[in-house]
Amino acid sequence: MSETTNGHHRSHQQKKVIIIGAGVGGSAAAARLAKNGFQVEVYEKNEFSGGRCSLIHKNGHRWDQGPSLLLMPKLFEEAFADLGENIYDHMEIRKCPINYRVYFHDGKSVELSSDLAALKRQVEAFEGDNEQTLLNFTAWLKETHIHYEHSVRFALKTPFRSIWDLIKIKYLPELFNLHLFESVYRRAKKYFKSEHMIKAFTFQTMYMGMSPYDSPGPYSLLQYTEIAEGIWYPKGGFHKVVEKLEHLARDKFGAKFHYNQPIRKIITDKNDKATGIELEDGTEINADIVVCNADLVYAYNKLLPPTKYAENLATKEHTSSSISFYWGLKEKVDKFSVHNVFLASAYRESFDEIFKKHTLPSQASFYVNVPSRIDSDAAPEGKDTMVVLVPTGHMTNMPGDMDALVARARRQVIDVIEERMGIKDFASYIETEIINDPRTWGEKFNLWNGSILGLTHSVFQVLAFRPNLKSPVFKDLYFVGASTQPGTGVPIVLCGSKLLADQIMLDHGKTSNKANNSLTPMTILLPFFFLILYGLAKIFGLI
Repeated sequence: MSETTNGHHRSHQQKKVIIIGAGVGGSAAAARLAKNGFQVEVYEKNEFSGGRCSLIHKNGHRWDQGPSLLLMPKLFEEAFADLGENIYDHMEIRKCPINYRVYFHDGKSVELSSDLAALKRQVEAFEGDNEQTLLNFTAWLKETHIHYEHSVRFALKTPFRSIWDLIKIKYLPELFNLHLFESVYRRAKKYFKSEHMIKAFTFQTMYMGMSPYDSPGPYSLLQYTEIAEGIWYPKGGFHKVVEKLEHLARDKFGAKFHYNQPIRKIITDKNDKATGIELEDGTEINADIVVCNADLVYAYNKLLPPTKYAENLATKEHTSSSISFYWGLKEKVDKFSVHNVFLASAYRESFDEIFKKHTLPSQASFYVNVPSRIDSDAAPEGKDTMVVLVPTGHMTNMPGDMDALVARARRQVIDVIEERMGIKDFASYIETEIINDPRTWGEKFNLWNGSILGLTHSVFQVLAFRPNLKSPVFKDLYFVGASTQPGTGVPIVLCGSKLLADQIMLDHGKTSNKANNSLTPMTILLPFFFLILYGLAKIFGLI
């Protein structure tokens, strides 16, 4: 090994890695792999980085196109620490004064925060000011803490290269502790009696693109991290995370980034080895390793030769899409907090319409983000910048008249805001408007059926059942992003970038060795035990 002038190690015979897509996963993977001595080049179809984690600018307003809540800050800190950096040397991350203001259909509202004393009083207003309320709330908080700690260790930082990794005896206690076969909603009902609080502590699954009635119990880790660690926002927009990762990958470790370079296909040889990429203009670029940060289902079905594996992926359960409104308001509307949630009265029905009928709910629950409330640079002086995210079905069964659905969603949002916040003629405040709908997500970001967060996290689409970081079909092809292990969400994808780099180092680096997947009678029987557990849970209505 030899050392370069900027302090990172390079091998004498570098292997070349091409990364498709400059999203969070692609940029983080580029930095990690370049740091480990690989020659890295990133090709991005758009003129900007970040993918869904990008920015929109117009008339002095700045909107986060996708993620707007920085959760699980420790995982961001760890990602930068792995690159030899302190994240706080690269960006200012501000804590939101409160987590959300949640508005219910009956005119009531609640403020959720990381201030436990204040949160306790908010819960007591709905659950009753008595000892049992406190006991229930602390018991729920303890459970969500267990879900958080075990999920981070077991699901986010453990590689599942095959089913045998999942069924090791040492992991069985983890599976039982995670309430994997119960839903987030069902677990919340064990601790809260009022529908208001059950809704307030389950709607967060929308940020995973899932229904709380279908999300496995461990995903209450979202509620825990919000309460224990708070919700944060990078000054300048969420894109700052990607921007700084790219800066480190390029300027510290020597990776190259190419924009406005859409990919026509991933090149494979007769031995099913990925050997490079072909750009839309016909240019072929060779590589030893290809890493795909494009949507996994799209990549297998559109960029690679046809396979049964690709057909199977296309039929798997996907997360929701969204109709997102990016509004520039002509003046500040101080009634809004940074994060605001409006929940439908027909709570379950609205989720069923999204996830079972794949359409816009008759009554939509929706999220409103006002970044200018925490970062004044997001809007011109005296004005507000607002993002409204209305979850809707992806395009599998979406009715043909999408424009009519968008118009209906817009009317619903404005009517609900006016009614629940007492704001008259709210539409008159909107002077700038940009809209993303399922068509946009599909066309701009190649998201399969416009699904904004990829494959769902149902029981048999997580852990070892989720598509592997290493392609089981094509040699030297790897994936990073929402639809591969460990899952969707920016901090989770950052964990995925580390697992990916470790896998590539295992396969191609000096630490290369073969995993021991030898079978024993116990490991052969364990899958059947796992399936029996699942069957019993079904029979007794636990899932």
